[in-house]
Amino acid sequence: MSLTLAGPQEGAALAALLTRLLRYDRAAAVRLQASGDALAVFGRAPALDAVVVRTARLATPAELDVTVSAGELLESVTGAEATVPAPVTGPAWTGLLPPRTGWQPHAGLPTAAELHGAVGAAVKEFRARVEGLPQDGRTRAELDRIGADIWGRTLGETPLPLRAAHAAHVFGLLRPDAGAALVTAGAWLRLRTPYGSVAVRRSGGLPGLGVTPV
Repeated sequence: MSLTLAGPQEGAALAALLTRLLRYDRAAAVRLQASGDALAVFGRAPALDAVVVRTARLATPAELDVTVSAGELLESVTGAEATVPAPVTGPAWTGLLPPRTGWQPHAGLPTAAELHGAVGAAVKEFRARVEGLPQDGRTRAELDRIGADIWGRTLGETPLPLRAAHAAHVFGLLRPDAGAALVTAGAWLRLRTPYGSVAVRRSGGLPGLGVTPV
């Protein structure tokens, strides 16, 4: 099956997301959901306890819901055209996606510039704390503990954890000169920007995910 995007810029944005996913996980999978002229791409990278969502406009309407290899999909993107690869058995997170509807705005989120600054400061803190450990103390458990302490902090007057802003930054969705908003639906929190969004659950995280920053 082929998808025709609304223009080369849509294809470039999709390719950029897939490239970032593969940078952190060469075996990454993505779930594609298309309805009418809208395509939603869901992805997740190891150590980022969040679902990354990017939407694209389609020139030709399509109906689709499938999990595929991110690498194979990236190879197929040419301009505004993309070929949907053969389905793969998706990891656990692909079966636990944020809802499509029911989102409500939540006040108290810092500005995008402030979020960007908070992520930068947190990355520096993480590195400093790791560098302060003895060499034999830099175990995975200790790195995860430090990561959980830093990235579990909430942002502004909201329940949104800092790790959501970090994930948005890693995937190129958080830019200091663009807007950002928080919406909620049940147990889900979603950080929205003009370039895509990041969704996290209020508690428990997602299956098989950690919190060590990358």
